[in-house]
Amino acid sequence: MSTRTNSAATNWAATNWAAFSAAEPDLARTVEARFGAFTHHVLATLRKDGSPRTTGLEVRFLNGELWLGMMPDSLKALDLRRDPRFALQANPGEGTGMGGGDVRISGRAIEVEDAETKARYTEEVEPPEPFHLFRTELTEVVRTYVEDDKYLVVQVWKPGEPVRTLKRT
Repeated sequence: MSTRTNSAATNWAATNWAAFSAAEPDLARTVEARFGAFTHHVLATLRKDGSPRTTGLEVRFLNGELWLGMMPDSLKALDLRRDPRFALQANPGEGTGMGGGDVRISGRAIEVEDAETKARYTEEVEPPEPFHLFRTELTEVVRTYVEDDKYLVVQVWKPGEPVRTLKRT
């Protein structure tokens, strides 16, 4: 687990995907399955003026990390270079079924420019080149689902804390 600071916020606790998976393996499997069910998801970043920007994105879970790859100089990549905060929403799919629930991840995206790391990623993913590659540091994982057609269940995880489960009727 690491703690970093930036001008937008201070002392955010954050962790990588491997640490989250070790701490909460059941929730991590569910989250990966939701992201694995579809190719494209929605990424929210912050524009220069602080307003939100949402864009489509493919994600990868590799070698204990959640990776975000982007086309060169895409607006979302430039947003993350300026302010690393992001929110990532799994594609809910068609209809209202959302098997596995609604899943969101928040955190910071740290650009990786190390040639060796990018080469290893390229071997696994084969992205169009050139590309931006971001490693994520998680600050929150949330899963929302319906249980027994009666309860809205919200599971919230933050680094250093156990999953908190809230039920509403």
